[in-house]
Amino acid sequence: MGQTTSFVNQKGGVGKTTTTINLAAYMAASGKRVLVIDLDAQGNATVGVGLDRESIESCVYNVLIEGALFSSVIRKTGLANLDIAPSTARLAGAEVELVGEPEREMRLKNAILEIKEGYDFVFIDCPPSLNLLTVNALTASDEVIIPIQCEYYALEGISQLMKTLDLVRQGLNPMLKVGGIILTMYDQRTVLSNQVAEEARKCFGKKVFQTVIPRNVRLAEAPSYGQPIIFYDPSSSGAVAYESLSREVIGDYAN
Repeated sequence: MGQTTSFVNQKGGVGKTTTTINLAAYMAASGKRVLVIDLDAQGNATVGVGLDRESIESCVYNVLIEGALFSSVIRKTGLANLDIAPSTARLAGAEVELVGEPEREMRLKNAILEIKEGYDFVFIDCPPSLNLLTVNALTASDEVIIPIQCEYYALEGISQLMKTLDLVRQGLNPMLKVGGIILTMYDQRTVLSNQVAEEARKCFGKKVFQTVIPRNVRLAEAPSYGQPIIFYDPSSSGAVAYESLSREVIGDYAN
């Protein structure tokens, strides 16, 4: 069965979706079969791989709330081996609708079982909050990857996230682990970026990936064209970084 990984940080604007889709794209390019599940009602991962949200009839909402099969909502992307289970604005109401449902935290985990064998990796792009959708993702995952931006207050809130992970382990998913921490928006010219990177490595040690993701204009532009950076500008510093990160992640799984 495929490895299921959630990309989580309750802070917005940390490069979570950028990391999810670009890491997925490079792993797909290396021959791995990858599914991205867009669990954020904003649908940035859906748009970022080139889908038109207005044309999507069925999405993750239908799976979680209506019991639709995952296979009925999965869409191909422009990159071989990379599929996506898209999100639409309907997902915004899912949390409220799930509250009264039995085994509400297990909906995603149970649904993924149908398609998990068809992929080497299932990546879940979580919303920027520790809500019921995120808890569903954590319950369904083997591990979490946490993007942290190299900016002021970067580590603020991580303790709250770690407490949430502990609660999920205690009550829902005892095997959940932290797969790694990714430093994003790194600018080697600034003292602040270097300080944040140093502090993160001091706090989390080898959990912090060696590859850092630079602040890069081309990375920021790519989603507006519906393209992962591997298509938009494969020679950019952001592309080089995500290609390196993909090799590092695959190496960790191999070990």
